[in-house]
Amino acid sequence: MPNIKLYTAKLSPPGRSVELTAKALGLELDIVPINLLAQEHLTEAFRKLNPQHTIPLIDDNGTIVWDSHAINVYLVSKYGKPEGDSLYPSDVVQRAKVNAALHFDSGVLFARFRFYLEPILYYGATETPQEKIDNLYRAYELLNDTLVDEYIVGNEMTLADLSCIASIASMHAIFPIDAGKYPRLAGWVKRLAKLPYYEATNRAGAEELAQLYRAKLEQNRTNAK
Repeated sequence: MPNIKLYTAKLSPPGRSVELTAKALGLELDIVPINLLAQEHLTEAFRKLNPQHTIPLIDDNGTIVWDSHAINVYLVSKYGKPEGDSLYPSDVVQRAKVNAALHFDSGVLFARFRFYLEPILYYGATETPQEKIDNLYRAYELLNDTLVDEYIVGNEMTLADLSCIASIASMHAIFPIDAGKYPRLAGWVKRLAKLPYYEATNRAGAEELAQLYRAKLEQNRTNAK
């Protein structure tokens, strides 16, 4: 088995997407926990690995890759089945659709969630701007409308699902998905939640992040009095 180090945090949706992908591939990762609140990603040692000082990051026997979407594509391309892996289809059209969903995750789902959370977790913000919350619900609507099949791209699970579910699960733990408004999205979440590794790899971290968010918001408001 390869010796792949994953620098990550359970709180990190992108980090959890990499762990989900590794589980789907049957890969064991050597987890190196990074405490974001303690700014361990800003240390000189970590900056040498990644000048952008973001997680997740993998070290595959000296090959350094960061950004969860790039990591997931790398893992499937290198360690997927020789004849091709449905997680990242070889068909040009299907692969383009998966790539579009990966960009949707980075540019819409995770970006909107991050811009909502970051001021509260790191900068002592006491407000929960309704405009940012509305943007999260609009993201739910966009993905709900995208889900015309069982999965984001057709009827087989791909990297599109493993990336987006990490963000969606984290959002859902704070802003529950209304199955009446977003039935296809709710059904998709339930479908992925049946994965044998889902609970420990994704939902637990999403719940932990939600608990931290609530605690930090309360602390920030107390400190501001």
